[in-house]
Amino acid sequence: MLPQLLRPRALKPGDLVVIASLSGPLHAEYEPDLDEAMAVLARMGFRVRRAPLLEAGRSHWWSAATPAEIVSEFNALLRDPEVRAIIAHDGGQTAFGYVDLIDFDAVVADPKPILGYSDISLLHLVLYARTGLVGFHADLATRGLGMHWSASSPARQAQLADLYTRLLTSPTPIGPLPTSPSWECWRHGRAEGRLIGGVINRIVFNQATRFALPLDQFEGAVLFWEEMGGLSAYVWSYLHVLRHAGILDRIAGMVVGVPYAIDGLDSPTLPEIVLDVLGPRDIPVLGNVDFGHAGPNLPMPTGIRVALDAQQRTLSLLEPAVR
Repeated sequence: MLPQLLRPRALKPGDLVVIASLSGPLHAEYEPDLDEAMAVLARMGFRVRRAPLLEAGRSHWWSAATPAEIVSEFNALLRDPEVRAIIAHDGGQTAFGYVDLIDFDAVVADPKPILGYSDISLLHLVLYARTGLVGFHADLATRGLGMHWSASSPARQAQLADLYTRLLTSPTPIGPLPTSPSWECWRHGRAEGRLIGGVINRIVFNQATRFALPLDQFEGAVLFWEEMGGLSAYVWSYLHVLRHAGILDRIAGMVVGVPYAIDGLDSPTLPEIVLDVLGPRDIPVLGNVDFGHAGPNLPMPTGIRVALDAQQRTLSLLEPAVR
């Protein structure tokens, strides 16, 4: 049974957006990128604040703090009525350490947009599975709004700012996402269904926990995924895990992000890997879509119904992400 979709309240001008260390630490050399991210959000019309753990030099192993400290701050933000949205400063390797400590009742009582990709995609999957919350698989603050947006052309920055503002503030469907020449049709076809996905390793790992999404939640879904690092053989293996789990037999379509720093994609190529694992499953596949670690992210709101036309290379959001 599909979860009842839980849409956050639409943001208004002047609402408070908090940037938080939900996983990795802030390194001092990235302070200018964080400052730029705060400026981007301010230009969108929001008040912006850094959460206390977002402090250069603070760290615990590979994390900004211990999992208990991170989730304590995260839960406080979820419970604070002044905080209207939370955006992760960066990804990392920490969310698995605290997903069982999240205050899910606070999420249901006051759903708010949570933005981020990489490790943060795990939070989107867990919160969607437990509460139905629409998760905003979208740019991180420091690495995305600060770093990748700044490296883009002024026209692209304006396009992204408009897209993110409409997504967060307007209770009307976005419609077609802006396309780019990188988009490729890997298998023809059309599909409509709910977006579910994230970093492929997080999808696979999460399905091994008690926070796994039941198979029926993948029925008719459009699976979106991206990956960074590692080997092409890992991607092949992750896809086979999804096949063995029955997920690939349930989905209606697939959208693949731009791969980043994956070794061995010369032969076989990523399209060859995907089609090899899919085998005879006749579903549309749209590839090389601009989301993931490689650069600015088009938002992929978890749980929102989309229309995919791989041959025409279009992906449209059919429902609003906020209410």
